[in-house]
Amino acid sequence: MLSEYLLAEMNRLGAQDALPLHRQLYEALRRAMLDGKLGAGERLPSSRDLAQDLNLSRNTVVAAINQLSVEGYLASRVGSGTYVNDHVPRASGVRAARGALAQAPHHQSPRLSTRGEALAHRFSATELEVQPFTPGIADFSAFPLALWQRLQNKHWRMTYPDMLDYNTSGGYAPLRRAIADYLRVFRSVQLEADQVIVTTGTQQSLELCARLLADHGDTVWVEDPAYWGAMKAFIANGQRVHPVATDDEGIRPTEADDAQPPKLIYVTPSHQYPTGAVMSLARRHQLLATARTHGAWVLEDDYDSEYRFSGPPLSSLEGLDLDGRVLYMGTFSKVLYPGLKLGYLVVPKGLVEPFRQAHYDLHRPGHMPTQAALAEFIEMGHFASSLRRARQTYAERRQCLLEGLKPVLGDGPDAPRISGAEQGLHLCLRLPAHLDDQAIAQRLAQQGLIVRPLSAYCLRRQDMRGLVIGYGYAALSEIQRCGPLVAAAVKKAVG
Repeated sequence: MLSEYLLAEMNRLGAQDALPLHRQLYEALRRAMLDGKLGAGERLPSSRDLAQDLNLSRNTVVAAINQLSVEGYLASRVGSGTYVNDHVPRASGVRAARGALAQAPHHQSPRLSTRGEALAHRFSATELEVQPFTPGIADFSAFPLALWQRLQNKHWRMTYPDMLDYNTSGGYAPLRRAIADYLRVFRSVQLEADQVIVTTGTQQSLELCARLLADHGDTVWVEDPAYWGAMKAFIANGQRVHPVATDDEGIRPTEADDAQPPKLIYVTPSHQYPTGAVMSLARRHQLLATARTHGAWVLEDDYDSEYRFSGPPLSSLEGLDLDGRVLYMGTFSKVLYPGLKLGYLVVPKGLVEPFRQAHYDLHRPGHMPTQAALAEFIEMGHFASSLRRARQTYAERRQCLLEGLKPVLGDGPDAPRISGAEQGLHLCLRLPAHLDDQAIAQRLAQQGLIVRPLSAYCLRRQDMRGLVIGYGYAALSEIQRCGPLVAAAVKKAVG
């Protein structure tokens, strides 16, 4: 019976996608026509009868029928009723087309390019960054929202017409000056304000570098294990990614790597993502020398440098660069809130004009009132205050997590150990190479605890196992509960 079929489809759609009722009925009727439950030329029950059979309001039924009529699935005949359009595909034809798609090889998708397939099915954000107890996520619940709203409202009230237009200068000048002052003092970056390009975040900074500094097919060195977002940027621009293994001192190129000369070298030297390793001074000088030899550009992602919990602050790689080969990028997402979507890219002086022009041509940057509010937020000291409060909060969560993991740690060469806990919003619990970190992560997921297997970030190497654990978005009470659960799961796996 049609009403039973429609009710079953609506229940399925409501449970699966939480669609509104009129949309559920629309989808159910459309499926009935495509699957042959309602054939071409068949008369539809009246809206009154359908409403009664399905226990819906008549307005809901009429809204669904009207939408189907607009899209050509149904046709009304005056004085006779509503009928399935003769042009609706026959069920056999629809099923045959679906069968052909289902049997087609995955790489022969008719809708995506080869590059699109790689973007859609490799290094998914939903697989590698899911809140709350996971890497890559910051807590923005303590952000001074009322103050931020006042600043935004102030700049909207006094906005001049040019502040509502696209921006061609690389960003709001006072914000670029504030960023430059901050980076000179706290990150030892050598720059002037006009070298700062205000972007929507690290991803846009990476994409600009990939488009302007490398051609399709050029080689990009990336750390192995790798940050998935950088992989996406390079794949999207047609570059060939070459993984270079990291160790406890950061990226470690070999002669075999040198045989694959890079055009770009992407690194996270202050807190390698995801292992947390800090690139040593010797390794930094070695990397700059390698870049000089190959004529390569170095992309320095300083994504969470603001959160240093022990030891002296780390200077930037850019601060050691004497050749103008390093492009430095950062973001406000982890200090303020992700939806702000503001970051910065510092380019060598010779690249300022082409980067500004490309930024305008490709992205039509704007949001100037928001940039103005952020500039004042920094200049008035609110940024520094927020950073101090956040650093204290994250330090407490970090210490709580370390305490929870203590029972499983050891001193032997094959014992679990912690890396990357001195800085940032995640740490890595390193495991013996024979353990299955993905199986451990799956068992923890069954307990409602999401951590990420280190092996999932690896590109070529097969020797790294561990759990990447974020503590930035988890409440202290949640960390107190979950830390021992992680330790217990690992202890059971170690045996």
